[in-house]
Amino acid sequence: MCVGMLCLTINDAFAKWLTAHYHPVQIVFLRNLVALPLVAVAAIAISGPSVLRTPHAGLHAARGLLLVAGSICFFMGLKFLPLAEAVSLVFAAPIFITALSVPLLGEKVGWRRWLAVLVGFAGVLIIVRPGAAAFQYASLFVVATALFYALIMLSARRLNPSEGLWTLMFYVVLFPLLFSAFAMPAVWQPVQAAHFAHLVALAIFGTLGLTLISQAFRMAPAPVIAPFDYTALIWATLLGWAVWSELPDSWTYVGAAIIIASGIYIILRETRPNEP
Repeated sequence: MCVGMLCLTINDAFAKWLTAHYHPVQIVFLRNLVALPLVAVAAIAISGPSVLRTPHAGLHAARGLLLVAGSICFFMGLKFLPLAEAVSLVFAAPIFITALSVPLLGEKVGWRRWLAVLVGFAGVLIIVRPGAAAFQYASLFVVATALFYALIMLSARRLNPSEGLWTLMFYVVLFPLLFSAFAMPAVWQPVQAAHFAHLVALAIFGTLGLTLISQAFRMAPAPVIAPFDYTALIWATLLGWAVWSELPDSWTYVGAAIIIASGIYIILRETRPNEP
């Protein structure tokens, strides 16, 4: 899980660097264009051609559309925000998952978890600081990313549990590639030869990170694994400082600490027998 989060943070750093040269939609398209053959070859080699078949093509397509929207919002936010601040706001996803599980899945959430949700949203407001001089509209894009990510995770509960990891990975890459391709005539910029290595690294680190994280959740209970998701803030702070000389202000860390604490509490409460 920790190595997976490191890979995803490196992926985010490459994406942030590329936003200075290409439209976010083109970055989504190129990343998945490079990743698709890598995932397809690995999936077929490990599990055979049948791994690419699925009875849930419509649901995978809907998840792909959410992934495109979330990626575009995240890249838009990365263009203007410090890397660590953007990563901190994405940590709100578990809070959105808990709040949305009631209307979308009919799950019951006790008052303690609702209180944790409210505390988590307070942490988001501390980072975003609407109305303050430090407020940046770009932060709203990253909050939207957390919302889209939560919807992606909730939609996963509708998938057949028998579908393997490589099936999920293949369609996570395929449909975002198809959807982003429609926008290419409007946003396409010729890719500079010096940037090919960055795009390959973006695809490799992004795909490897998702694979390692998925494997971690298969090897150990979610309450044990999920808190290590927050190690991404360490890597984001170090990379932001090393590459862009960025250091978020103290309020960002205060808000991130509140979000992390509420997220871990929600994870732990979900394992208690007195609450569904």
